[in-house]
Amino acid sequence: MKKKQKVKMIYVYIGIIVLLFGFIFILNNSGKVNALYDKKVSELNPATRKQLDDPNYQNIILPAVLDKKVADKEDFFVYLFASDCPHCQKTTPQLMPLVNELGIDLPQFNLREFPSYFNKYQVEYTPTLAYFKDGVQVDKLEGGLAEEGTTGYSIDDFRAFFNKHSGAEAN
Repeated sequence: MKKKQKVKMIYVYIGIIVLLFGFIFILNNSGKVNALYDKKVSELNPATRKQLDDPNYQNIILPAVLDKKVADKEDFFVYLFASDCPHCQKTTPQLMPLVNELGIDLPQFNLREFPSYFNKYQVEYTPTLAYFKDGVQVDKLEGGLAEEGTTGYSIDDFRAFFNKHSGAEAN
């Protein structure tokens, strides 16, 4: 009996040590500031945390930078999305290759992390692809890619939008 108890105690101690190391790891990572969002990882929406390493969500623009582009009266595109939006999650992986193909800089603004911008830019649906001319929003495509039985846009609609506002000829 004593030998079995010793073996059980060893397993209990090993289990406690593993749990302590796991707890320490979680505490260390939750306090880290994420470079994309300039927020602690623990403060981010769970859906945003899942996208931190996704290559399709690496051109994040923060509110101060977006506001500066508007204030400086720049011409630019911006992709307004919500990290937990299923339409965004289906559209983004198809849109980003198009952006790369066309050589367009498309900053991505996560409305889930900065919800006051829904009203600021009159966004009713995500995703929204917007074009700003002289710092003023002049056009937008609101909604994602059409799926079977749903309304939305085709990848050619997105291509035409980019071409229309970047001065390129439609392909």
